[in-house]
Amino acid sequence: MRSLLPQLLADIGTLIECESPSADPAAVARSADVVAALGERLLGAAPERLGPTHLRWQFGGSSRVLLLGHHDTVWPLGSLATRPFRVEGGVLRGPGCFDMKAGLVLALYAVAALPERDGVTVLVTGDEEIGSPTSRELIESTARGCAAALVFEGAATGGALKTERKGTSGYQVQAIGRAAHAGLEPERGVNASIELAHQLLAVAALGDPALGTTVTPTVLTSGSTTNTVPATGEFAVDVRVRDVAEQHRVDRALRALRPALPGARLAVTGGFNRPPLEAGASAELYTRAVKLAGALGQDPPGRAAVGGASDGNFTAGLGVPTLDGLGAVGGGAHADDEHVLVDELPTRMALVAALIEDLLG
Repeated sequence: MRSLLPQLLADIGTLIECESPSADPAAVARSADVVAALGERLLGAAPERLGPTHLRWQFGGSSRVLLLGHHDTVWPLGSLATRPFRVEGGVLRGPGCFDMKAGLVLALYAVAALPERDGVTVLVTGDEEIGSPTSRELIESTARGCAAALVFEGAATGGALKTERKGTSGYQVQAIGRAAHAGLEPERGVNASIELAHQLLAVAALGDPALGTTVTPTVLTSGSTTNTVPATGEFAVDVRVRDVAEQHRVDRALRALRPALPGARLAVTGGFNRPPLEAGASAELYTRAVKLAGALGQDPPGRAAVGGASDGNFTAGLGVPTLDGLGAVGGGAHADDEHVLVDELPTRMALVAALIEDLLG
């Protein structure tokens, strides 16, 4: 597989140089065209176009192994001007290289290397970085009945596979008070900012470090002018949990919030986004991967539990065995030091191809 490395790197560069920020549908559609052309060249078949940004290749009559990835990124148009695609000193860089364009190309090459593809489905989506609002149903319908889902997000530190991911929820907590002049008669107002201060502390206290549950108030807005008692305000809440029971506990607690100030009202909206990828969903697949790595003469990959979510959370939530972090080895996702270790690409590709072949067999 090492002989394929120069072309593999060139293909990764082609994807990186077609910028694809999730919030720009036209840019993601252009990127889908590039991914489709690459996949057709490598796999000898055009994908199904499922909307402007989602692609699917299905081989054989029924799906047994699902390869899952995305081609959208968090990087805005123009990021290439300051972070160009380049390979220097064995390190590949460029916006979206680690999350997850290198992993996506790696997956296509692994399928191309298989002696038999019947039972393989490759699904590439274009909205993962914004919570998969248009692709969740597609992911779940494609995954149902599969024996395994393999997710090509970047590996954890040191090339470890991601065997657990926290589930995610998102909420908005709105306080409704009453406006009044801040100088003439502030006593006639009901201050939404003060109400939010009470609620911020109550919400932050819902986290449980011992269980790995984080409940984090994030974006906060309140009021209209500096001389008016704020009539309304709101803040966003990011929730991360390791198991479904915690996801439900936090949900109940948020919906049970009550105003602290007389005359104030609260509205809590939002809810679950992704269920957790719990350890049981990945255990058997991880054991297979370790065994296959040994047979290939590779060091066994480590395993890691991570706070970030992926589309693998959806497949695990359906009860489909799911293994994540099968993409590139590197780091710096969403950050200025995003990078991929070039020498690890052939090694990871060989492991992935062996894993797919083993599952099909």
